[in-house]
Amino acid sequence: MTQTTRTRITHQPHPQADRVLTAGALAFLEELHDRFDDRRLELLAARQDRQRRLDAGELPDFLTETSDIRAGDWKIAPLPDDLLDRRVEITGPVDRKMVINALNSGARMFMADFEDANSPTWTNCLDGQVNLMDAVRRTIRLDTGGKAYRLNPTTATLLVRPRGLHLDEKHAALGDRALSGSLFDFGLYAFHNAHERRSQGTGLYYYLPKLESHLEARWWNDVFTFTEDHLHLKRGTIRATVLIETILAAFEMDEILYELREHSAGLNCGRWDYIFSYIKKFRTRHDRILPDRAQVTMATPMMQAYSRLAIRTCHRRGAPAIGGMSAFIPVKGDPQKNERAFEQVRVDKEREATNGHDGTWVAHPGMVALATEVFDRLMPGPNQIGCGKQLDLTVTAADLLTPPQGKITEGGVNTNVDVSIQYLAAWLDGRGAVPIHNLMEDAATAEISRAQLWQWAHTEQRTEDGTPITPEGLTRLIDAHANRLTREQPGREARIREAAALLQTLITQDTFEEFLTVPGYQHLT
Repeated sequence: MTQTTRTRITHQPHPQADRVLTAGALAFLEELHDRFDDRRLELLAARQDRQRRLDAGELPDFLTETSDIRAGDWKIAPLPDDLLDRRVEITGPVDRKMVINALNSGARMFMADFEDANSPTWTNCLDGQVNLMDAVRRTIRLDTGGKAYRLNPTTATLLVRPRGLHLDEKHAALGDRALSGSLFDFGLYAFHNAHERRSQGTGLYYYLPKLESHLEARWWNDVFTFTEDHLHLKRGTIRATVLIETILAAFEMDEILYELREHSAGLNCGRWDYIFSYIKKFRTRHDRILPDRAQVTMATPMMQAYSRLAIRTCHRRGAPAIGGMSAFIPVKGDPQKNERAFEQVRVDKEREATNGHDGTWVAHPGMVALATEVFDRLMPGPNQIGCGKQLDLTVTAADLLTPPQGKITEGGVNTNVDVSIQYLAAWLDGRGAVPIHNLMEDAATAEISRAQLWQWAHTEQRTEDGTPITPEGLTRLIDAHANRLTREQPGREARIREAAALLQTLITQDTFEEFLTVPGYQHLT
């Protein structure tokens, strides 16, 4: 570890450290951690207290103590011009090629992701900050494989997703405490780019992942207010879209918008983490079992209620409601599969636009034109905030909590094992967004797969043909898939075995691991 003059922060060396981890940037990170990290840890402890109540049989409901906020007549601060039309947003990791291609993709927005689409190696995290600094200044370049990548004259608006509150940055420490990944990612982007963004007539735009309560939104709002004061920015320069990707946050959408109202840019339906959260929070409940992952679609009543509630809540408050990610990507070499993938995305986006969403996510540049055509056709204005859709909707706790009908199949079990091993192996190699079986998998989709395996085994579920799902049976299945993958991917045997061993631990241990990325992080070099 090295230490920079006039800061208590120590960090591991890196070729880009002199550019990113400057004395000023480290002093700012130190100030953020001194002011806010104790509260972050208290919020994480509150999550554990809540989980213990859920394990004891409590079910979530809308909060009685904040009913006046839900009933009140208030709106978020008016949106800046470049956040009014968000009809198609592309997401992806912060590697240099992806940043350029995503900004050039034709999407209105690009969410540069330090979280679920990023394997948080030290190199990825610091190089990612450099890539964003260069993108903001329009100096980003890449020459590789005989190709030259440059920014187009018109590019997508940049948003940045820092890591969730639960993730640390183990390569940098303040005393004996690792830095918060959230504050590290947020703080470095803000410090290095705030004044450049202001000179360009825009702001610092973020996505906030995995919030579980309005108190966590309040924490972020305090971070934003301090940052604006510290960097001499006008109030509201920082705007954040909150991903409603936990079952608990679904019951506090109004409250989350209220806490962030001068910094809010709306809500997003982060569907994959939302499904994972449902499994995780009700992991011991025999009456809350989800069927195969592929059967939990946005057409199911539970997911429709969640999506429509987000639209209603946002539009009452003058906020955009962004739809979620369809994981399908173009299929090369197979026209029939490719057409099916495009049709799946088309149907998904038509549902979102018809319901009243103001935009949507795609995972691949090849899907931008399709999603744009759908929203251009069904949303002629910049958004649907004033359209009145869903405003008369009533959603109950039961609507959000009743699991959809479906089956656990042998194929579903095998797919979960296969995807988990392949994704973990790629993640340990430093890749956080991975195409597997013609779907773009990231940490959220992998979390569903491994969480279902744990829940099915530990609640003694059976497949539709009567086969019991047990830790011992899953161990044998993991070994079989690992053996097959090592034959199919020569040269990666050690990594596949490491991933399989990690998966076996995650799904056979008695305690459910809150996030696979936490133990996985200890394997990253």
